[in-house]
Parts: sequence; structure tokens; C-alpha cells
Amino acid sequence: MEATTVMSQGGGKDDSGGGGRRRQRYRIETRALSYVLPPRGGRYFPWSAAGAGGKEEQRLLLRGVTCEAPPGELVAIVGPSGAGKTTLLSVLAGSADPARVAAGEVLVNGLPMDAARFRRVSGYVPQDDALFPALTAEESLVYSARLRLRLRGGGGGGGPSSSGAASDRARELMAELGLGHVAASRVADVSGGERRRVSIGMDLVHDPAVLLLDEPTSGLDSGSALHIVKMLRDMAAKHAKTVVLTIHQPGFRILELIDRVVLLADGAVRHHGSLDFLQSRLIATGHAIPAHVNVLEYAMETIDSLKPDVTAVTTITAAAASANPVPASARRTGYANSPAAEVRILAGRFAKTVLRTPQLFAARMAQSVLAGAFLGSIFLGTTDLQSRLGFFAFNLTYLLSSTTEALPVFLHERRILERETSRGAYRVSSYVASNAVVFLPFLLAAALLYAAPVYWLVGLSREPAAFAYFALVVWLVMLTANSFVACLSALAPNYIVGNSVVAGLIGCFFLFSGYFVASKNIPRYWVFMHYASLFKYPFEALVVNEYGGARGARECLASAGGAGGLCVLDGAGLLRQQGMREGMRWSNLGVMIGFVVGYRLLCFVFLCIRCHCTRR
Repeated sequence: MEATTVMSQGGGKDDSGGGGRRRQRYRIETRALSYVLPPRGGRYFPWSAAGAGGKEEQRLLLRGVTCEAPPGELVAIVGPSGAGKTTLLSVLAGSADPARVAAGEVLVNGLPMDAARFRRVSGYVPQDDALFPALTAEESLVYSARLRLRLRGGGGGGGPSSSGAASDRARELMAELGLGHVAASRVADVSGGERRRVSIGMDLVHDPAVLLLDEPTSGLDSGSALHIVKMLRDMAAKHAKTVVLTIHQPGFRILELIDRVVLLADGAVRHHGSLDFLQSRLIATGHAIPAHVNVLEYAMETIDSLKPDVTAVTTITAAAASANPVPASARRTGYANSPAAEVRILAGRFAKTVLRTPQLFAARMAQSVLAGAFLGSIFLGTTDLQSRLGFFAFNLTYLLSSTTEALPVFLHERRILERETSRGAYRVSSYVASNAVVFLPFLLAAALLYAAPVYWLVGLSREPAAFAYFALVVWLVMLTANSFVACLSALAPNYIVGNSVVAGLIGCFFLFSGYFVASKNIPRYWVFMHYASLFKYPFEALVVNEYGGARGARECLASAGGAGGLCVLDGAGLLRQQGMREGMRWSNLGVMIGFVVGYRLLCFVFLCIRCHCTRR
């Protein structure tokens, strides 16, 4: 077997900033691997998967698969649709659920795979792209480099030298990928082949020793497909990388670049080795390959005549016995950046996404100004108590229900989060913190743009302190709603379900706020909803702000015999009547801050669970 170490690639530079680091080569192999899919009904609907005997049936996706992917070669997993190509690739990438491995094992350099560590030293590019459409191609690679490379400066990814090194690595990689002409173009505006190369580049920035790609040529024209496969072949040959890809039906020119193929059918290996060996097997069984048909295409047409490759099994077993183990230095892998550096990098990336998404930034700012002016013109100069209370209630209804535009953004980012955290790019906690940090100033600007016109048009208290408190409550309401949507987006399977749940719960919160039904009249078994309502605390805070204090005590809200009569209700009396206290001005703010923090913590917990399940 070849030597097990080579010099680190990547422009002659060491990822950790110290030249001369030696990188491990990786030989991946499977031995008699069988992988099952749970019954279609799953644990929730077991009766739907019961067979004739009343027992649940499992689907066997891989059947005794034995194959290998050595360093320095381009290995292609091929086969008809449903053969198990993607399943085998995910197993090799360490992304499959180990509980579903019914038999066999996966080895890395002769040792059982440690999936968590292996994912950090490898790159896995699924078939569907998960990119930020608002970022340029170069920015996508730069942010990936800052998150995944151990760079000097700024505490691991935050300083000028680290940013410069990440930019250098991105430009170097773009030249290698042929993306220089679209460096300044947004991902949403480039072609499918260019977008595919950006996805590949994002998993190449940390110079992984192993690269696994699912259908990298899917949906591309022949020229783009050939360019990508040639690029992968050169990487494998020049840098001794282990490169494995799945491909559906390659043409003649692509086949010339493939070193060996793993031909699957019904989850079983029908051939494992070179194409010349495949051709000799077909000829030996009496087949004559037409001149206009390539050997792999013909093999898939006559796949039933191919038996499992016993020779490959013997070869792999011998190779595994002589494989060198992964040294401890190669196994010790961690995050490339400190938590603080991760938050800075992720916050910068998300801020660019927000600023370049019209419906999140420009439209939201314009909406805040127009909604404030429109609502203020409706309640213009109102002085009677009922109108003021109605304004407070509708004001909160608008604020809490107008933040769902962030839901599709959260759901899109969740896919990227699951993919990036599964490869060890950063911590889930850093993502949650950076997301919250970006929305703080963004929603503060929206709150001020909304509060300024509506407050003065309605004619609320003219005291500057009262206006500042009103704007603070509006800001906290927006933050609460944003955190609430972020929390539910971590749970919702898609936008339709998420939007329905958000709208339904906000309606429930409004119903139990105490505005329609007094808290003392709410049935005991529903009282918890009153205290969990996102309307209750800001509504009380706004009422206390307007009618509390010395000014509120002097303001007559209702008098006997009309204007000029005996005052029967002042601001202090209203607060007593509603069960409110002056101290609620600050205690309710504390509760609202608790909602913001609490929903963010729940979002973190749900995302951790989801990302953990994704890794499995």
C-alpha cells in the first residue's frame, strides 16, 4: 500500500498557519455492508407497514456491499435509479444513521469509522445545493473558508489577516474551479453548472483529504459535466485525495476520467473495479458491446448477467489488513474558530443576506413607516378611553402578526445550518446567537420608523420619556415575535405548516390576552394561556405608560354628567379597575425580555436535536 502521508495542499500553505504539516491519506472501504430502511409506516403508523404475517417489513437498501475508495483515484458509484447509490455514498460520508446498518462495517484506513471525526476531515456535497442566493460566488467561498480553516489573526477567524487568508484561499479555489468570471455575481444569478461548482468549492476550502459528491453532473450540459469531472479527477491525482461520486449515465469522455466504478443493482454490487475489467467480464459472458454504446451503459442494460465481484472482496480484505491506522494527531479535530469568532463571521454573513433581501429589509422598513402613518391617521387625535385601548390592542396585533416574513428565511437557513454543522463548520449555539445579534439593530430601526409617526399622530402622552418607553415596548414586541417565529421554524417541517402554526398560536395569544375576556373569567384549565400570551404583557405596559404616574392620575377618563362634571374615573382608577400596577411598567418589560431569551433558547434546543438527528 502507498505511503500514508503527503504534504498539505492548498496553495502551498498550511491550514493552521504553520507550513510543513503532513496530511493523512484515507482509504475508505465497506465490508459486507447491509443497510435497511425502517418500515414505511414507521413507529407512528406501524399498521401501515405490516405484512401478511402481521409483522413490520423493512426495506433492504444495501445488500452485502463490499467496495473500496483508495486515495488518488476517482471512484464512481453507478447504477440504475433506485439501486442504492445515494445511500452508499451517505454511508461512506459518515452521514447515514448507524442504527440502520444491519450487517457489515465501514472502515477508514483499516479501522472502524468514527463518523463525527471523519465528517470534519472530509467534504460531502449532496445533490441539492444549499447556498445563500444573495451572496456572491466569491463571498460564499470566503465565508466558508473563514468558518472551516484554522487561520491566524482575530482569534481564529475574526481579524484582518484571517480575512485576507480566507480571501486568498477563495480566489485560488475560484481559479481552480473556473469561477473567476462570476466572482462578483450573486449565486441566484449564475448558471446551474456554476452554482454546482460553488457548492463543491464550499466543501473544498478546507482542503479535505476525502471528497464525496452526489450526482455532481445532474442537470448540467455535457460541457459543464465534463469540466466538473475533469476537475475532480485532477484533484484526486495531483493531491492524493479520495474522491467518490455518484453518477447516473456518464458519456464516453467522462468515463475516460474514472479510475474505477462500483456498479450497483438492487442494493448489491455487480461490479467493482476498472472499466477494462468490466468489459472483459462482459465479453467473457458472451456479450458483444456495440461500437456506439459505452461499456458502462451496456453493462447496466445487461446487469442481470453480472454476478457479485468475489475478487474485489478478497482484494479489499487483504488491503484492509495492511492499512495503516489513522494517527492520533489526525483524529484530533475540532472547530476552526472560537465561539466569539463564529458569531462574528455568521453575523456578518446573515447581515449581508438581510440587507440584500428586499422583503426583509427595504420592504420591511417602508412597511413600518407606512403602517405607522396609516394606523396613526385612523386613530388621529383620539382621546376617549375605548379608542385608546382599541389602538393598543390593534397595534400589538399588527406588530406580532407582521413578523412571519422571516419564516421562509429561517427555514432556508435551517437546511444550510444542518449541512454545515454536520461537517463541523461551527456550533449551533453560534448560529442562534449571531441570528439574534443581527436582528437587534434591524428590528430597532423598524420599531423607531413605526413608532415615530403612529405615536404622535394618535396623540399619546407628549412626554419624551413616554415616547421612548413606547418605542422600547414596540421593539421588544418585534423581538419577541421574531424569536417566536425562529423557535417554530426549528420545528416546522415546511413553510405551510409553520405559517399555519404561527398564525394559529398568535390568534390564541390574542384571545387569552385579557382584552376580550377578563383573566378572572377565563376557565381555570385555560388560565396558563393567559400568562403565556405574548399580548398580555406589552398591552399592560402600554396602558400603564399612558395612564400611570402623576400625569395619569390627573387625567379624567370619565365624568358624571358629561364634560365638566364630577370625574368618576382617572388614570389611577383605570389601573386599579384593570388589576394593573405602576410597577408593571418594568416588571412586564422583564417578562418580555424573558420571552425573547426563552424562545431563543428553545430554538437552540430544537435545532440541536434536529442537527443531531441529521448527523445520525
